[in-house]
Amino acid sequence: MRFTNSVVVVTGGSTGIGFSAAEAFVAEGAVRVYITGRTADTLQAAAGRLGNRAVPVVADVGTEAGRRALVSAIEANGDRIDVLFANAGIAESRPFAESDESFFDRTFDINVKGVFFTVQSLLPLLNDGGSVVLNASIVGNKGMPNLSVYNASKAAVRSFARSLANDLKPRRIRVNALSPGATLTPIMQNGLKLDQSGIDAFEAMLAANAPAGRMGQPAEIAAGALFLASPAASYVNGIELSVDGGLAQV
Repeated sequence: MRFTNSVVVVTGGSTGIGFSAAEAFVAEGAVRVYITGRTADTLQAAAGRLGNRAVPVVADVGTEAGRRALVSAIEANGDRIDVLFANAGIAESRPFAESDESFFDRTFDINVKGVFFTVQSLLPLLNDGGSVVLNASIVGNKGMPNLSVYNASKAAVRSFARSLANDLKPRRIRVNALSPGATLTPIMQNGLKLDQSGIDAFEAMLAANAPAGRMGQPAEIAAGALFLASPAASYVNGIELSVDGGLAQV
């Protein structure tokens, strides 16, 4: 029960890693967990599974209007935030030669601008001594083909963890980056457009090349986020925690 009576915000909390993290925060005692998502039906279904301590907020945090909606929902309950997991993001595969400006802008608006301004927008509501976890990716340190824009967006998120850890030092707010490896989430099908045969081929590659020999599960990535957010990580600040089965480490 590491988060008893804590107020937590998880952006992109309706599916995948975000949902698993929200579920774990509820299980470990959080009094309220705000989850955001862009699709109302999916978000409401997630909140129904999480129970009455979940507060769904339909919001695209890549936009100013979405961030205002999130701030307003938290203020309406008179809450202050102990933990922010800035998780919302997209991943789309596209060859470099076919990556146009609209594709570039969409990725950076959500993955980079969205993360930066989500933290900034919620800063007045964050408690001193709180914790911010930014969801980056191991691709920020890799040169994976057909993912150049996504790779760069996640490298920026990792950089934010370093800078914001210094910027928020006066308020003792810790900022760390979580970098998942290959994880079985809806992004595989919806973003990367992998069918089952593509996922199977990915699994075979991991079996041959990753020390863990398999793909990760959302709950395993969420466990890393909860560690960084918890008192157990009280002297951990500005780092990148790779939760990738060793894929990018060897």
